[in-house]
Amino acid sequence: MGPLTGLKILDFSTLLPGPFATMILADLGAEVLHVEAPGKRDVVKDLKPQLESGQSASYEQLNRGKKTIEIDLKSPEGKKQVHALLEEYDIVVEQFRPGVMDRLGFGYASLKEQYPSLIYCAITGYGQTGPLANHAGHDINYLALSGIANGLRRKGERPVASSMQIADLGGGALHGVIAILTAYIERLRTGTGRYLDISMFDAALSLHPLFGPMQLALGEDIEPEAEELNGGSFYDYYETADGRYVAVGSLELKFQKRLCELLAIPNWFELSIEAQKEALIEAIRTKTFAQWQVILADESELCMTPVLTFLEAAKQPHAQARGLINDTQIQSPLHFTEKKGEMI
Repeated sequence: MGPLTGLKILDFSTLLPGPFATMILADLGAEVLHVEAPGKRDVVKDLKPQLESGQSASYEQLNRGKKTIEIDLKSPEGKKQVHALLEEYDIVVEQFRPGVMDRLGFGYASLKEQYPSLIYCAITGYGQTGPLANHAGHDINYLALSGIANGLRRKGERPVASSMQIADLGGGALHGVIAILTAYIERLRTGTGRYLDISMFDAALSLHPLFGPMQLALGEDIEPEAEELNGGSFYDYYETADGRYVAVGSLELKFQKRLCELLAIPNWFELSIEAQKEALIEAIRTKTFAQWQVILADESELCMTPVLTFLEAAKQPHAQARGLINDTQIQSPLHFTEKKGEMI
């Protein structure tokens, strides 16, 4: 019994953004029915490694807590099945390109009169309107067009390909969840549903709350390594003696003072930015990654941490203490409880 028990969601999405959004809602107690097309496997299902279930570990993560049904949306029988389900499931999530659900007879315009309380969330790359609405895209494209990719680079170097799908997840999925829950709250008051047009590009563009307004106000772009948070200060990553890295984020005065003490840099506040970075490069290279891990474990007033791989992050004591990892799955990071520290 989670906080969203009673919410019933019909999920037509595949791949990542939609399934991640409905996974969050299922984790919170919503009943999610995942609709798959017969004979058309979700490509995530075939990723490696394959588990005993015949499905990938990624697919089982994204679809945990959900029920699954196969329906041919093009057949008369399939259309009847969907309408029967819509009498019971009052939230729809879909991730097709604009117009696909309309052609199948399940667009919002054709459903809202019969189901006036329906909340209909359409997650697409570029939204339902605009010159790019019907263009194909992936996370890398939304990052490129939103200006995020340009910020993920060093001066004179190309952008870095991220192993985490920022626009898909931080853009489409999380904004989709926010919109669905907002529409649900409104429906409790009004009894009517909403059409939710969630664009991964739109959401990615909105993820510039600090540098975005600065650039709009100045009328000029901020270059890589030109600002405090994008490599233009000592706030950065530094190599250890054995080729690993640590992150230094000691911006506040008290953290800088502790950094000076730990690294024995007495004239820190007299140094230029370039000299501060050089001092950090030299000091951090004197120890191995393992040595820094031991030193930093008890440093609570420093904002200096080792750069971990995912498996190292999953096995670290804090992640374990927070109950974030269970076998082959990452658990919900949302805490809904009256008891401090207890997970949902």
